[in-house]
Amino acid sequence: MPGEPTPRVRATRMPADDGGVGVLRLVGGYPPTLDPAMSQDSTSAEYIVNIFSGLVTLDSQLEVVPDLAERWELSDDGLTYTFYLRENAVFQDGKAITSQDVIYSIERACSVAMGSPVAASYLDDIVGVAEFASGEARSISGLSAPDKRTVVITIDAPKAYFLAKLTYPASFVVDREQVEGDYEAFLESPNGSGPFVLESISRDRIVLVRNALYYREPAKLERVEFNLAGGDPMTMYENGLLDIVDVGSSAIERILDPVNPLNAELSSSSELSIQYISFDVEMPPFDDPNIRRAFTMAIDREKLAHLVMLGTAEAAKGILPPSMPGYNDALEGLPYDPAKARKLLAASRYGRPGQMPELVLSVTGTSGHMDDITRAVLYMWEENLGVKVNVEQVAWEDFLDDMNRRTYQMYSSGWIADYPDPQNFVDLLFHSRSSQNHAGYNNPEVDRLLEAARVAESPDERYALYHQAEALIVEDAPWLPLTHGIEYTLVKPYVQGFHSASAIYPWLIDISVNQ
Repeated sequence: MPGEPTPRVRATRMPADDGGVGVLRLVGGYPPTLDPAMSQDSTSAEYIVNIFSGLVTLDSQLEVVPDLAERWELSDDGLTYTFYLRENAVFQDGKAITSQDVIYSIERACSVAMGSPVAASYLDDIVGVAEFASGEARSISGLSAPDKRTVVITIDAPKAYFLAKLTYPASFVVDREQVEGDYEAFLESPNGSGPFVLESISRDRIVLVRNALYYREPAKLERVEFNLAGGDPMTMYENGLLDIVDVGSSAIERILDPVNPLNAELSSSSELSIQYISFDVEMPPFDDPNIRRAFTMAIDREKLAHLVMLGTAEAAKGILPPSMPGYNDALEGLPYDPAKARKLLAASRYGRPGQMPELVLSVTGTSGHMDDITRAVLYMWEENLGVKVNVEQVAWEDFLDDMNRRTYQMYSSGWIADYPDPQNFVDLLFHSRSSQNHAGYNNPEVDRLLEAARVAESPDERYALYHQAEALIVEDAPWLPLTHGIEYTLVKPYVQGFHSASAIYPWLIDISVNQ
């Protein structure tokens, strides 16, 4: 799902001022939505995965585990999943969750009336979703409920990643009575079923409290407070006000020094993420592949990773992060080659003087401050290609809407894995019919490879197909891959249960504060 490239993809976290047992305060962002059906970004998802729940979820190892469903069965042909709900599964107000609640929530997410920008893309493996989402059918034919505790889902072909897709918020369960009764009240105080309850939300502060009626092992934390009012997280951590904080490039060198006492509190992991610049392939000048390749080959990504990000990221050669299953070590990508880039620019339809249209890079933010990566990219384009690029800043929630409408000539963003499978990157973001293909990219051979990978029987066969598709995408250059994140995190010794994870999952349930 999209994540703001700066600050880092994952929100910074911090505890209560008093350091009390069972209380954790975090620094977070204001979510564009708390409706699971509409969630399309990491800021929203950080809250939603802790307030709501679905049939299955991800654990700290990013493995699919039972959630509302205590177990499931798969038919011999690989097409039909039968989920059995827990007897004690309830909403936060104590009302029982039934199989009809699951079906209602999925159909609501995919409905024409809902207008979700993401639901169909994550649920379109289910038979009948396409017809329902287009308004051609009154229900999703691949969903049924033989009884109150049984949900049957039929998909269109055996797909190894289908269960993982159900961990995305689009399939999470909502209370029909609430969302159809008072939608604004739902957004401010949702009757979810996750390990935490939303106590309050404002532009300055978001508070979650433990759900006493949670059907699995209850959260250890009593209360989680997200501070949205600002302040420097590293300074607050060093002053003893924070429990956990992500370390950025401005502080990483001194924290990595083994002499620094904070070094003993440092953990790290390779994120399943990418920071990139997307070109709209139907909008001048990026409708010319020579221009896209020129702009890509003019950027020294190794310098970005090592000199700008100071090792808090690694250079991206392609789309898939190095820690992703199926990562292609052999992929070289488009090299840094300013001379070749200038030749490609000259050979393009926009190579003559006066032919190049105005160039605008859209980025998130409202402060007017330009982050170091953007500044470095603009410098390299001007230095190596002789082109001047203007920058426009857009508020995060507006940025997402504009991205869906494809209003940008080019934009800078980030993507963090929804689940650890190449399909979540290569297929979801580049298949010509995916709603998440915000570049307008269309390559029939890539589509063919991606469709073959969906139904390939062995992991090796799937990965080989993704490798071929990724190589074609990189050559066509609808994206300029920049870096993959490396998450460095400081954790106070009295915080227990923290795991450096490379994707979003309901991590708060594992945390305790024992001070």
